[in-house]
Amino acid sequence: MIAKGQVPLLEDAILEYLEYLAVERQVSPFTIRNYRFYLGKFASWLKAYYPQASLSDITAKMLKTYRAYLAQHKDDKGQYLSPVTQSYYAIAIRSLLRYLIRQDYEVVSPDKLELPKGKEHSIKFLDYTHVEAMIEKVDTTNIRGLRDRALMEVLFSTGLRVSELVSLNKSTVNLETREFGVVGKGRKIRVVFLSPRAAGWIEKYLRERNDHYHPIFISHHGKKVDIADPKAGEKLRLTTRSVQRIIGHYGRLAHLPVSITPHVMRHSFATDLLSHGAGLREVQEMLGHKNIATTQIYTHVTNPQLRTIHEKYHSGNEEDQAS
Repeated sequence: MIAKGQVPLLEDAILEYLEYLAVERQVSPFTIRNYRFYLGKFASWLKAYYPQASLSDITAKMLKTYRAYLAQHKDDKGQYLSPVTQSYYAIAIRSLLRYLIRQDYEVVSPDKLELPKGKEHSIKFLDYTHVEAMIEKVDTTNIRGLRDRALMEVLFSTGLRVSELVSLNKSTVNLETREFGVVGKGRKIRVVFLSPRAAGWIEKYLRERNDHYHPIFISHHGKKVDIADPKAGEKLRLTTRSVQRIIGHYGRLAHLPVSITPHVMRHSFATDLLSHGAGLREVQEMLGHKNIATTQIYTHVTNPQLRTIHEKYHSGNEEDQAS
């Protein structure tokens, strides 16, 4: 641990920050790996361009130079970094600087490193008729189709992240009460709810499977496993990539207007709730969002009454205003 007030070497500061993320914040190993990569790249750049600079020597001008470097940098495939990827680098550095300031180190303000301006983010989502169109394309006369139907019903019923979906076990999902707990981002626990239809399709699928494997969703592609192996179920557990392929397949079959991913199903869950009158705080809780600002991105597409209210009450909509 670095002594209070003593400005650490950048490499030491990065290690301390990553340790803080893992122990105190309980951030996922995937996120820590990414932060290590982004911060490591910054440390290498600083050493190459400002070899004598210490952490306390970093200035707003140097950060601006690094931003320009990212915009002109090419990856291993010879492609320029997208604005989104550039923002990942910048966010990691800003987060490190905020941590150091909280530890009373005198370093440059993280706000001096501006985030790249990307394209305005638009939310892709399906309405209920689109979800039904996807579901109707599933052939439920076979075990794989039963799984796919149950999987889609669960996604639309719960708004689970795909990583949460593939982690579900039989023992943790109560099909009678139709509610269960999941551990989401930041190790945050929340309760999610199944619709009667979703619970019914899980029951049909598991009844047809008739096995003792723990995962709810497994592969049925003829993967050879030893049924006596206690880890057989884990070896068959669906991966996030498999779920993405399944969802995309049925989206294409249904000729839907947007490219379908598990996250689009999550968006659809949120917009469906909000458009039918659910409160923002309640939807935030069901999605497992830490910050309500994240949930608010859905509101601009979920209130069909706003245009009517605007047209009825806003004075700019009165006729002959421009005459």
